Amino acid sequence: MRAVIQRALRGSVVVDGEKVADCGAGLVILLGVGPADTRQTAQALAKKIAMMRIFGDDQGKMNLSVLDTGGSAIVVSQFTLYADTRKGHRPSFIEAAPPDQASALCDAFVEHLRALGVPTQTGIFGAHMLVELVNDGPVTIWVEM
Repeated sequence: MRAVIQRALRGSVVVDGEKVADCGAGLVILLGVGPADTRQTAQALAKKIAMMRIFGDDQGKMNLSVLDTGGSAIVVSQFTLYADTRKGHRPSFIEAAPPDQASALCDAFVEHLRALGVPTQTGIFGAHMLVELVNDGPVTIWVEM
Protein backbone atom coordinates (compact mmCIF):
# COMPACT_ATOMS: atom_id res chain seq x y z
CA MET A 1 0.00 0.00 0.00
CA ARG A 2 1.03 3.53 -0.68
CA ALA A 3 -0.33 6.64 0.95
CA VAL A 4 0.23 10.33 0.52
CA ILE A 5 -0.64 11.95 3.83
CA GLN A 6 -1.40 15.64 3.87
CA ARG A 7 -1.81 17.56 7.12
CA ALA A 8 -4.82 19.75 6.46
CA LEU A 9 -6.70 22.57 8.11
CA ARG A 10 -9.77 21.33 6.24
CA GLY A 11 -10.66 19.07 3.35
CA SER A 12 -13.59 17.87 1.28
CA VAL A 13 -14.54 15.52 -1.55
CA VAL A 14 -17.24 16.26 -4.12
CA VAL A 15 -18.75 13.67 -6.50
CA ASP A 16 -21.27 14.69 -9.17
CA GLY A 17 -21.76 18.07 -7.51
CA GLU A 18 -22.49 16.56 -4.08
CA LYS A 19 -20.14 16.85 -1.10
CA VAL A 20 -19.56 13.28 0.10
CA ALA A 21 -16.81 13.95 2.67
CA ASP A 22 -15.82 16.93 4.76
CA CYS A 23 -13.34 17.35 7.59
CA GLY A 24 -11.77 20.04 9.69
CA ALA A 25 -8.21 19.89 10.98
CA GLY A 26 -6.63 16.50 10.41
CA LEU A 27 -5.46 14.43 7.47
CA VAL A 28 -6.34 14.00 3.83
CA ILE A 29 -5.00 10.58 2.84
CA LEU A 30 -4.62 9.48 -0.77
CA LEU A 31 -4.46 5.68 -0.71
CA GLY A 32 -3.20 3.28 -3.36
CA VAL A 33 -3.38 -0.52 -3.18
CA GLY A 34 -0.98 -2.97 -4.80
CA PRO A 35 -1.65 -6.60 -5.74
CA ALA A 36 0.43 -8.01 -2.86
CA ASP A 37 -1.42 -6.01 -0.18
CA THR A 38 -3.57 -7.71 2.46
CA ARG A 39 -5.83 -6.80 5.37
CA GLN A 40 -2.71 -6.98 7.57
CA THR A 41 -1.05 -4.38 5.34
CA ALA A 42 -4.11 -2.14 5.69
CA GLN A 43 -4.11 -2.55 9.46
CA ALA A 44 -0.38 -1.79 9.80
CA LEU A 45 -0.61 1.28 7.57
CA ALA A 46 -3.65 2.61 9.44
CA LYS A 47 -1.83 2.25 12.76
CA LYS A 48 1.32 3.91 11.41
CA ILE A 49 -0.64 6.89 10.06
CA ALA A 50 -2.88 7.28 13.12
CA MET A 51 0.18 7.40 15.37
CA MET A 52 2.45 9.45 13.07
CA ARG A 53 3.60 12.56 14.91
CA ILE A 54 3.18 15.29 12.32
CA PHE A 55 1.16 17.87 14.26
CA GLY A 56 2.73 20.65 16.26
CA ASP A 57 2.89 20.67 20.06
CA ASP A 58 2.90 23.78 22.29
CA GLN A 59 6.46 24.53 21.15
CA GLY A 60 5.71 24.07 17.45
CA LYS A 61 7.56 20.76 17.16
CA MET A 62 5.96 17.86 15.30
CA ASN A 63 5.31 15.69 18.35
CA LEU A 64 1.57 15.00 18.14
CA SER A 65 -0.48 12.52 16.12
CA VAL A 66 -3.94 12.97 14.67
CA LEU A 67 -5.14 10.93 17.68
CA ASP A 68 -3.43 13.33 20.09
CA THR A 69 -5.03 16.37 18.44
CA GLY A 70 -8.52 14.89 18.09
CA GLY A 71 -8.35 15.46 14.34
CA SER A 72 -10.24 13.61 11.65
CA ALA A 73 -9.38 12.14 8.25
CA ILE A 74 -10.61 11.83 4.71
CA VAL A 75 -9.43 8.79 2.74
CA VAL A 76 -9.47 8.96 -1.05
CA SER A 77 -8.70 5.83 -3.08
CA GLN A 78 -6.05 6.63 -5.68
CA PHE A 79 -4.82 3.90 -8.00
CA THR A 80 -2.64 6.48 -9.74
CA LEU A 81 -0.16 6.20 -6.85
CA TYR A 82 0.94 3.01 -8.63
CA ALA A 83 1.67 4.80 -11.91
CA ASP A 84 4.74 3.54 -13.73
CA THR A 85 6.23 6.47 -15.62
CA ARG A 86 9.56 4.95 -16.62
CA LYS A 87 8.68 4.55 -20.30
CA GLY A 88 7.05 6.97 -22.70
CA HIS A 89 4.66 9.73 -21.80
CA ARG A 90 1.59 7.76 -20.78
CA PRO A 91 1.66 6.25 -17.28
CA SER A 92 0.95 2.55 -16.89
CA PHE A 93 -1.18 1.39 -13.97
CA ILE A 94 -0.65 -2.37 -14.24
CA GLU A 95 1.10 -2.37 -10.84
CA ALA A 96 -2.13 -1.30 -9.09
CA ALA A 97 -4.39 -3.92 -7.52
CA PRO A 98 -7.53 -4.97 -9.40
CA PRO A 99 -10.60 -2.89 -8.44
CA ASP A 100 -12.32 -5.59 -6.31
CA GLN A 101 -9.20 -6.15 -4.19
CA ALA A 102 -8.40 -2.43 -3.97
CA SER A 103 -11.94 -1.51 -2.90
CA ALA A 104 -12.01 -4.15 -0.15
CA LEU A 105 -8.59 -3.11 1.18
CA CYS A 106 -9.45 0.61 1.10
CA ASP A 107 -12.53 -0.27 3.19
CA ALA A 108 -10.37 -2.31 5.58
CA PHE A 109 -7.93 0.59 5.95
CA VAL A 110 -10.79 2.96 6.81
CA GLU A 111 -12.25 0.44 9.30
CA HIS A 112 -8.88 0.20 11.06
CA LEU A 113 -8.48 4.00 11.23
CA ARG A 114 -11.94 4.28 12.78
CA ALA A 115 -11.24 1.45 15.22
CA LEU A 116 -8.11 3.31 16.34
CA GLY A 117 -10.26 6.35 17.12
CA VAL A 118 -9.77 8.54 14.04
CA PRO A 119 -13.12 9.88 12.75
CA THR A 120 -12.83 9.05 9.05
CA GLN A 121 -14.86 9.88 5.96
CA THR A 122 -14.20 8.72 2.42
CA GLY A 123 -14.61 9.56 -1.20
CA ILE A 124 -16.41 7.09 -3.46
CA PHE A 125 -14.27 4.28 -4.82
CA GLY A 126 -13.90 4.46 -8.60
CA ALA A 127 -15.76 7.77 -8.94
CA HIS A 128 -14.42 10.95 -10.48
CA MET A 129 -13.77 13.04 -7.36
CA LEU A 130 -12.94 16.66 -6.75
CA VAL A 131 -10.64 16.72 -3.72
CA GLU A 132 -10.06 20.01 -1.99
CA LEU A 133 -7.82 20.73 0.96
CA VAL A 134 -5.91 23.44 2.70
CA ASN A 135 -2.52 21.83 3.33
CA ASP A 136 -1.16 22.96 6.69
CA GLY A 137 2.57 23.61 6.66
CA PRO A 138 2.67 22.35 3.97
CA VAL A 139 3.17 18.88 5.37
CA THR A 140 2.95 16.08 2.79
CA ILE A 141 4.39 12.64 3.54
CA TRP A 142 4.69 9.50 1.39
CA VAL A 143 4.33 6.17 3.20
CA GLU A 144 4.71 2.74 1.64
CA MET A 145 4.23 -0.64 3.30
